[in-house]
Amino acid sequence: MVIRSAGHHRLPGIPPMELLADHAAPKGKFWMRMGTNLLPFADAATAELPLKRLFRLSLFQITVGMAAVMLIGTLNRVMIVELHVQSWLVAMMVSLPLVFAPLRALIGHKSDNHRSILGWKRVPYIWFGTLLQFGGFAIMPFALLIMSGDTTGSPVVGLIGAGLAFLMTGAGMHTVQTAGLALATDLAPAEARPRVVALMYVMLLIGMLISGLVIGALLHHFTALKLVKVVQGAGALTMVVNLFALWKQEARNPLATRVDTVGEAQKFGAAWAELIAVPRTKRLLVAVGLGAAAFNMQDVLLEPYGGEVLGMSVGATTSLTALWAFGTLIGLGIAARLLGRDYDPNRLAGFGVVPGLVAFAAVALAGPLGSPALLGLGVVGVGFGGGLFAVGTLTAAMALSGSLKAGGSQSGLAIGAWGAVQASCAGVAIAVAGIVRDLVAGMAARGDLGSALTGPASAYSALYCLEIILLFATLAAIGPLARREFSTETDVNLFGRAGLSEGIPA
Repeated sequence: MVIRSAGHHRLPGIPPMELLADHAAPKGKFWMRMGTNLLPFADAATAELPLKRLFRLSLFQITVGMAAVMLIGTLNRVMIVELHVQSWLVAMMVSLPLVFAPLRALIGHKSDNHRSILGWKRVPYIWFGTLLQFGGFAIMPFALLIMSGDTTGSPVVGLIGAGLAFLMTGAGMHTVQTAGLALATDLAPAEARPRVVALMYVMLLIGMLISGLVIGALLHHFTALKLVKVVQGAGALTMVVNLFALWKQEARNPLATRVDTVGEAQKFGAAWAELIAVPRTKRLLVAVGLGAAAFNMQDVLLEPYGGEVLGMSVGATTSLTALWAFGTLIGLGIAARLLGRDYDPNRLAGFGVVPGLVAFAAVALAGPLGSPALLGLGVVGVGFGGGLFAVGTLTAAMALSGSLKAGGSQSGLAIGAWGAVQASCAGVAIAVAGIVRDLVAGMAARGDLGSALTGPASAYSALYCLEIILLFATLAAIGPLARREFSTETDVNLFGRAGLSEGIPA
């Protein structure tokens, strides 16, 4: 006999099965809801890719976040404040890792179509990317000390070594992250892939948050020996964690990677032309580039700003990166709830610009007011707005691969294109920031800007005003996309594939 659980088909005195389930396992449902509230992408795990394996794979994002904190946070402040290196040179050094940023789309395409008798598509890229990161961290601290003139070595040798170290670390970061995200999409079923990518982004921010706090505590009292230990320790940890994350994740399948069985791979030029031909792609990438430049221009000078203008310690300024990551996580959680209600991702990205405008104004005012607290709040606001913008544009970019003839197999190309534009524009903005800061500081010191603008805060304030202008340009670029209603079949399917319409409480 079948007992139905609803309406008049239910036997008298028998409660509905839904009520029985709720009564039998209220604690289970409570923890399930609590987990979804705390981490909106917790349902990314599937039978094919269980949570334990997915979490282990995502650890490569922790090392990428640690490297980002080291490069754009700790080392640039140490070089400017403690080692007394000119800020324009520091900006050029920090921007060197982004020389490889335009190659992210190529790396994603190559890993999509890798041909080898070994049967691996993603493993070689992640492995050699890890080696590059390790090598860069191994030589970096000694090169920085020589470049600063703190030793008897030639500063030219230190300059060459530092440039090579930053270049190797950046190349490794981009290679590991692009191939790692592509591997995650390979392992996950098609309907869960966008959620897995979103979870990987969360892990990147968690890595930045934890690394910012730990590195800040270790370098609270700065010495050259501590710098060597921390940087080289980061390199060793990168090697160990990435190997653990990669171990037995990708199965060997020579039939899928041999030329004689699958044929020659599609040329990158043809694949890129097909991607650009998708409607709205160019405008989306322009908006991504402007927004990335606006939100990241201050990265190289935020910690020097806190140290030089507000007198904050190395540990305190490094913690600013952790505050930024915290704000970004908040923005990511709110973005997940809104996208779960079929909210337009382009409009969400546009709304992310608004708190960024207010936050940069607060950061600019923190110096003249002498308020580290206001600076911290501003940094959280910058991270919050940047999180909304990044998730919105990333979600819109995910739809691009579905419009390609090759379908989901080209997800690495679409995500790589988004990352290439974002990282490239961020790198240019970082380089420009150092130049603008030095030019304005020189003008202020000579009195060209008037008697009221002679302090060190003047140069930083000019930089933040430039970022506000770029944010307005971003709004202008993304506005036509945000006005489009999400009523087409492609846009509706996007949310279904992303899994954003399920498992998120209203």
